[in-house]
Amino acid sequence: MIAISVGFYMLMMLFIGYYSYKRTSSLSDYMLGGRTLGPAVTALSAGASDMSGWLMMGLPGAMFAQGLSAGWIVIGLTLGAYANWLYVAPRLRSYTFIANDSITIPSFLGHRFHDKSHVLRIVSAIVIIIFFTFYVSSGLVSGAVLFNTTFGMDYHTGLWLILAVIVAYTLFGGFLAVSLTDFVQGLIMVLALVLVPVVTIMNSGGLGGSFSEIQSINPALLDIFKGTSALGIVSLFAWGLGYFGQPHIIVRFMAISSVGEVKKSRKIAMSWMLFSELGAMFTGLIGIAYFSTHGLTLPDPETVFIELGKILFHPIITGFLISAILAAIMSTISSQLLVTSSSLTEDIYRIFFHRSASDRQLVFISRLCVLLVALAATYLAWNQNDTILNLVGYAWAGFGSAFGPVILLSLYWKRMTKTGALAGMIAGAGTVILWKQFPAFSSVYEMIPGFILGLLAIVVVSLLTPAPSQGIQDEFTKSAAESKAS
Repeated sequence: MIAISVGFYMLMMLFIGYYSYKRTSSLSDYMLGGRTLGPAVTALSAGASDMSGWLMMGLPGAMFAQGLSAGWIVIGLTLGAYANWLYVAPRLRSYTFIANDSITIPSFLGHRFHDKSHVLRIVSAIVIIIFFTFYVSSGLVSGAVLFNTTFGMDYHTGLWLILAVIVAYTLFGGFLAVSLTDFVQGLIMVLALVLVPVVTIMNSGGLGGSFSEIQSINPALLDIFKGTSALGIVSLFAWGLGYFGQPHIIVRFMAISSVGEVKKSRKIAMSWMLFSELGAMFTGLIGIAYFSTHGLTLPDPETVFIELGKILFHPIITGFLISAILAAIMSTISSQLLVTSSSLTEDIYRIFFHRSASDRQLVFISRLCVLLVALAATYLAWNQNDTILNLVGYAWAGFGSAFGPVILLSLYWKRMTKTGALAGMIAGAGTVILWKQFPAFSSVYEMIPGFILGLLAIVVVSLLTPAPSQGIQDEFTKSAAESKAS
């Protein structure tokens, strides 16, 4: 019965891929959905591609194991996401259109600074390709492990199954398919994260009874400051800085139909995020009371959402809840696959191999790149290598530090130069990578030094190099005026 629900969900994703394929003809359609996304699709697509399996398993598991003190990261992420929608979304939508209708982050940076050497596009594309290939790999591992633990399916069979479905709708339907499937997946995720904690509360003596039970187990579980430090809280808050530089999230801002729709989309996105995060937190917290009152044990805290689903619901509904976890994993993988293939096509192939390629040729190359990146990620995931999974721990910081300061200042500082942007990318990414090599620094999240040094590198190098041309400054002024007017 569980398999029927999961099978129906995966068939639905394939149908959306086919529908999107029929509506995709140009390169802009394939990579940005023709810049026609509505506010609701943009909002839930950005949210679903952001949260991944962490929302459905990692956060509930952390709340189950640590209590309220695990919630500090949620505050940091929520503030970061809101700031991203408020400050980056409108200006990036406006500026990417003015900057030669850029359809990838590397191409935007190249056009923003009139970089005829293409060094900005190449360096930023390489960063995206390397990090996202490993990122996709870790997501495939998560999906294969989910099939293995839920259905007893062989790990490699599960790997091929999730790969086949994701590649099918991403390869054929492109950005529109990814965005529409993300929209559906976002709805499934938020419904599941509301349903599970509500039913768990009803079966744990109500809200008051649940908190009394948690208090009797260990009062520290309800103390938000227990086991934390000022430095630890700042490090968790710093996760929010990463939003400004995540290519698979901010590319959604480029695809919305108009700057005027950003405000509506922001309201929908933040509402979705708050309901989802609170649902995930309550699932873990109330799960403590449920397992205690029923005399049950949970060896792996990260399975609390799955186990509550199996215990409290009919198998058909349990299948829906497992589909929600799959949705979280698949939405992120598909977004990362598309961003990586877009960079390979637009920022590598088009520059070095075929500058005059037609849209039809480029769409074919993009689809081929989706397949190649997926196969490369599958190769890395084949042996379930823990080293690959550990890379994801600082990939968020790597992207946030490499691109965050560059994106922010490129949108808000007229005096920024091409050389400053390049210095910021290298300083941000390099700091994150080097910081992880010194265990003595582990108490400080690498995003903090990476983001700060990236920001400083941009400012210092920009001030030491000649000011941008008048043409670049005029485009900046036009973009700022348009986003403000909208």
